Amino acid sequence: QVQLVESGGGLVQAGGSLRLSCVVSGRIFSINAMGWHRQAPGKQRELVASITSGSITDYGDSVKGRFTISRDKTKNTVYLQMNSLKPEDTAVYYCNADIGVGLGRHVGSWGQGTQVTVSP
Repeated sequence: QVQLVESGGGLVQAGGSLRLSCVVSGRIFSINAMGWHRQAPGKQRELVASITSGSITDYGDSVKGRFTISRDKTKNTVYLQMNSLKPEDTAVYYCNADIGVGLGRHVGSWGQGTQVTVSP
């Protein structure tokens, strides 16, 4: 019933910028924390950034000062502004959210991922 769809990935040169978007749709009663993870070939999935319903943010050490997460509650959308991109940022980026779906139940949902490739 709940779906997350990412967009905004692509190919960019080192030092460039991209903005990722993630839209949540379906039978949504509430959205708590939302965030972004990424996974590069041969590596485990790691936290990039997260934001709570109270706008408290958290970032992975490798992206602090370069990435900014934000949220538009009226559109059920979370964004990730990525600046000063490095080749090490190349990965598939996944959106996730803690969603209240009614009857006191919450579900952790994931998007399908969007590819970000940073060339030297």
